[in-house]
Amino acid sequence: MKIGLLGGSFNPVHIGHVRMAIEVREALELDRVELVPVRHPPHKTEEGLLPFDLRMDLCGAAIEGVAGLGSNPIEDRRPGPSFTCDTLTCYREEQPESELVFIMGAATFLELESWRRGLELPELSSLAVVNRWTAAEKVAETIAGRWPDAVPENEGVWRFPSGHAVHLIEIPRLDVKAAMLRERWLQRRDISFLVPRFVREMLEDRSDEVARYWGERA
Repeated sequence: MKIGLLGGSFNPVHIGHVRMAIEVREALELDRVELVPVRHPPHKTEEGLLPFDLRMDLCGAAIEGVAGLGSNPIEDRRPGPSFTCDTLTCYREEQPESELVFIMGAATFLELESWRRGLELPELSSLAVVNRWTAAEKVAETIAGRWPDAVPENEGVWRFPSGHAVHLIEIPRLDVKAAMLRERWLQRRDISFLVPRFVREMLEDRSDEVARYWGERA
């Protein structure tokens, strides 16, 4: 089985996340893409972060009825910060027969050197580098500089000695950010079409719980 993994805080999950998952699944013909919420973000403060169980519920609501998408609470079973290298190692141990593809934005890909074992990720899985704003040439230059043994296979694809690949994928530009959504929610503004409908409804139904982390609404 070919599985794509899309990690993130998902605070909250929004249409940009869901659209990215759909685009990558179709482009690489994956059997499934799973949203994987982090338990303890290693590069962000946890102030204002919704509880893990609520973020999992929101992810489930976001993908309800969308073929080929799922979610996985694997980060809740591990102590400490949610490092991607550890997540991929756990997936490989639990699903050794699956072909893994980790999904990330192009801007994030350019910063992998600052991640824990970031330059080792192509040894653990293939990477789907989603390009919305970054020049494709920067991705190519980064691969040539950091992984000189990666071989260009065809346009937008580089193959590593491990057998894994980096796939550069162009997707529609949806400039939706979680911080913007939290601000709108606090101001009681309509966030329809910025988050899936069931996510919007869950945020309203559980507004007392959400307000404990995001703040009191206007």
